[in-house]
Amino acid sequence: MLYNSPRYGRFEWWLKLHALEKLPDDKVLVLGLDSTPPSIIYNELKDELPNLSMLMEETHTLRSSHPPITIPAWTVMLTGKTPGELGMYGFRHRKPGDYGSMYIVNSRDVKAPRIWDLYTKAGRSSIIVGVPPTYPPRPMKGYLITDFITPGPDKAYTWPPTLKREVEALIGGQYQFDVPFRVADKDAIIKGLWDMTKKQFKVFKHLLKTKRWDFAMIVQIGVDRVQHAFWKFYDPTHPRYPGEGNKYEDVIPNYYKLVDELVGEILEVIPKDTKVIVASDHGAKAMKGAFVMNQWLIEEGYLVLKKKPEKPGIDLHPEMVDWEKTKAWAWGGYYARVFLNIKGREPHGVIDPEEVPGFIEELKKKLMQVKGPNGESWNTKVYTPQELYPDVKGHPPDLIVYLDDLNWRSAGTLGWQSMYLEENDRGPDDAVHDWIGIVYYNWKPGIKDETIDINNAIIEALRKT
Repeated sequence: MLYNSPRYGRFEWWLKLHALEKLPDDKVLVLGLDSTPPSIIYNELKDELPNLSMLMEETHTLRSSHPPITIPAWTVMLTGKTPGELGMYGFRHRKPGDYGSMYIVNSRDVKAPRIWDLYTKAGRSSIIVGVPPTYPPRPMKGYLITDFITPGPDKAYTWPPTLKREVEALIGGQYQFDVPFRVADKDAIIKGLWDMTKKQFKVFKHLLKTKRWDFAMIVQIGVDRVQHAFWKFYDPTHPRYPGEGNKYEDVIPNYYKLVDELVGEILEVIPKDTKVIVASDHGAKAMKGAFVMNQWLIEEGYLVLKKKPEKPGIDLHPEMVDWEKTKAWAWGGYYARVFLNIKGREPHGVIDPEEVPGFIEELKKKLMQVKGPNGESWNTKVYTPQELYPDVKGHPPDLIVYLDDLNWRSAGTLGWQSMYLEENDRGPDDAVHDWIGIVYYNWKPGIKDETIDINNAIIEALRKT
């Protein structure tokens, strides 16, 4: 899916021309289940999730954003703008003109109005919990608790600021935003996930019961974390599946059951005529491995180091690189970001600006010819941001690379014996992101089983009310 289709502008047009007078009269609740794939909630576990299944009056699949990453995807869904228009290409971004510096996207980087901003403008109140990125908290009409990028519970994380004391009194301690999930101690992950999820839903339920609201939304990041940590124990098709009867085979099902139980508690305290939308920002699937992108660039002669790394897993630092001989380098992640060393833009650029288009075509062609560890063909896609978005703001990479349609993640570290790693170079990780997520409603406005672009997922539902 490219964003230059006529359909993509429909949400933005609606916001500009008809938003305020078209906001629903009924209360609207959005349950965000980060990374939930249709295979789990629509099929494999549907009969074991009575509360989430009860809401499935109209079901659809959701086509995620380019890239299908949490930080841009939820913002695309809530603003109707592309990642290019938002200037959001992932969790972290490279500072322009600097080889090594980066920054983490936060709420200050969101320049477009999100749905609750429209409610605020209309004088109506919202409750927002855990929606990325909402840290640091910004003024709104209603109540807000920030998301997983929050540095910690010692920071200001609520709007209004006084809400923090109420939250901590309710849960008897500090609020929890995330859990370490790329760690070897699986039992600690389980405990952390259950504790975090119960706390977050307890707070959300309390706010729904005690505060005035017209629009409410929670995003539960735990769904994403449990899948990254336990997918290989659940999915028999995973290349490292340990077999039936393994110790952790029921962790993912049990976590979804926990969420379903907590959703049931939420449904008990909201008005019966509340319009409920359940959505994910993208899906998930088995991670086949990690491709060491910078080592590939070295072998192809595009990246030149001053000396060979002495051990595996070394991060690429600017002082390691011979920039006078380097044309490109990359970042790791669920997709690869490739940066070019361009004269006049980088401190030691070597590619003449007029040569950039030809070099990009050369690099794209070579990347799409990369094969798997056994010589198998890959379905790799390579784009420039300008090919994907009608407008490109912020600090994008020069190339966006989806290795084998996201089945392989990109490893940015160096010193490995092979360019193909079985595991994530950042720690244990069983799953990668997938293009297809979920969106469904608890009322029957019409057609079922369409694929809805992420930018239209919530707004189409609101229009149908």
